[in-house]
Amino acid sequence: MLSGYQAWPDEYAELYRKAGCWEGITFGEMLRQRADLYGNRVAVISGKHQLTYTELNDRVTRLASGLYGRGIRKHDRVIVQLPNVTAFLEVCFALFHIGALPVFALPLHRKSEITYFARFSEAVAYIIPDYDGGFDYRTLAEEVQAEVPELRHIFVAGEAGSFTALEDVYAEPIRLSDVPTSSDVAFLQLSGGSTGLPKMIPRTHDDYIYSLRKSVEVCGLHPDSVYLAVLPAAHNYPMSSPGILGTLYAGGTIVLSRGSSPDEAFPLIIRHQVTITALVPPLALVWLNAAAARGIRLPSLQVLQVGGAKFSAEAAARVKPVFGCTLQQVFGMAEGLVNYTRLDDSEYVITHTQGRPMSPYDEVRIVDDEDVEVEQGQAGHLLTRGPYTIRGYYKAEEHNARSFTTDGFYRTGDIASLTADGYLVVEGRAKDQINRGGDKVAAEEVENHLLAHPGVHDAALVSMPDEYLGERSCAFIVPSGDTLSVAEIKSFLRNRGLASYKIPDRFEMVDVFPKTQVGKVSKKALREMLTAKQAASN
Repeated sequence: MLSGYQAWPDEYAELYRKAGCWEGITFGEMLRQRADLYGNRVAVISGKHQLTYTELNDRVTRLASGLYGRGIRKHDRVIVQLPNVTAFLEVCFALFHIGALPVFALPLHRKSEITYFARFSEAVAYIIPDYDGGFDYRTLAEEVQAEVPELRHIFVAGEAGSFTALEDVYAEPIRLSDVPTSSDVAFLQLSGGSTGLPKMIPRTHDDYIYSLRKSVEVCGLHPDSVYLAVLPAAHNYPMSSPGILGTLYAGGTIVLSRGSSPDEAFPLIIRHQVTITALVPPLALVWLNAAAARGIRLPSLQVLQVGGAKFSAEAAARVKPVFGCTLQQVFGMAEGLVNYTRLDDSEYVITHTQGRPMSPYDEVRIVDDEDVEVEQGQAGHLLTRGPYTIRGYYKAEEHNARSFTTDGFYRTGDIASLTADGYLVVEGRAKDQINRGGDKVAAEEVENHLLAHPGVHDAALVSMPDEYLGERSCAFIVPSGDTLSVAEIKSFLRNRGLASYKIPDRFEMVDVFPKTQVGKVSKKALREMLTAKQAASN
C-alpha cells in the first residue's frame, strides 16, 4: 500500500464491494474493455486530430511501455501539467497502466506550486507542454528541477528543447510486472481550498470508477454522447462529473477545447454536435450573455452543467430560455461527494437547489458548530462519507484530524441545508459566513439578490474586519454596462425584502473578478484587494 494513504476501514470496503459499488477493475482494464466494445468509434477530438478507442488504447499501451522502459514504476509519483490535449489522456492512462500516480497540476500553477508538489509527493518525473497560453513550461521545468534534483525525468509534449520529447517515449508493447490492483491509489488530485498550498487527495481505481459509473447513470450518457471539455481537464469536475473519464466509461466522444470563451466553444459545439458540457458560474454568465446578444442557437446541446460553486437561482433561470437545453447543477468536491439535480427534476428544483447525492451509499449530515445534527431545512456544516469519499488526505495526519470526524465523515467546509426530498441548498463556505455583530450573513444569499439586479453582471460578497462589529461586508460588483450607483443597489436590495444587516456595508465596482486556477472567483484575492485599498486610504 502507498505510504501516507488512509484506506477505508475493512468493514466499509467489504460493504462497498458486496454492494457492487467497487467493480474490481483498474483504469487500464476499463480502457481496454472500452476499446473492445467501441473499437472504431471516435474517443477523443482535439483540434484537427482524433483517435478512436482502439487507437487511444494502442497509444496508451505503447506510452506505458516506453515510460516503464525509462524506469517509471508502480507507486512512482509523476507531476502531470498538460492542457486540454490528447496527450493528457494518453499520459494519464499510461501511468494508470503502470500503477504510477499522476499528480494533477493545473496549467496556471507556477514554480512555487510545482516545486512544492515535487518535494511533497517525492515525484520522479514531470510532464509538460512546450508552450501553452504564451508561457514556456520548459523554463519552468528547468527552475523546478534545479530546486528538486530528485525529479529525474522531464517529458515534453511538443518541442522538447534540452528535455525528452514525449513522442519519443512511445515504444513497442512489453509485458509489465507488478501492475496495479483496483484497490490501489490511482492518482493524487489537489484540494480546492482557497488558502495555503493545496492538499493532495488520493483516489483509488475502485472509488473513482464508481463515481464515473454513477455520474454516467445520473447524467444519461451513452455512446452517442459528445462531451465538450472547456475547463482544465485535470480538475475533478471536468474529469469525472461525468467529464472526460465518464465519457470514456460511457463509450462517448470527448471534444477538447484549449479555451473556454464563446468564440472558441460555440463553433466546436456546432461542428461536433456536442450534447453536454460543463461550466463554472462566472463562465456560464459570459456564455449566457454572449448567446443572448448574438442570437446564437446550439440545437445539439442537451445538457449544460454548472458547478464548482453555487449558481444563483436568478442566473440558473436564464439557461433554458437562452440555450433551450436542460440545466444540471453539479455540487461536488475532489475529496468525493457529488450531487446533481436530475434531468427530469422540476424547474424550481433545478434552479433553486444544488442537487442530491448521486449514490444511495452517500451519507450526509448537516450539523451545528458542536457537531449536533440540525433539524431538516436548517443550515449547518455539511459532513459526508461514502464509497468514493476519501478517508484522509495524502501524508497529512494533523490536517486529517481536523478534516474528518472520528467515525470517518469528511468535513466539507460548506454551509448547506437539506430539503425534505434530500436536495442540498448550499448557503456558502463556512469561511464565507460573515459574522456581523452576531448576525450571520451567508455570502451566497446576498450575492443571489445582487445578481437579480439587471445592472449587475456578477457579484461577490466578502468580509472585512471591523473594530465594533467584528466583521462587516463588502460587495464587489462587476456592472453589466450602464452606470450603477450604490444608492440604487441598496434601494433595490431593500425593496426585495433583504434584512438590513444583510445589505452590504461597502461596495466596490470592478471590471473583472480575480479567479482561481479552475475559474472560480478568488475571494481570497478580493479580500487582499480590499485590505490594500483600505491601507492606502488611511
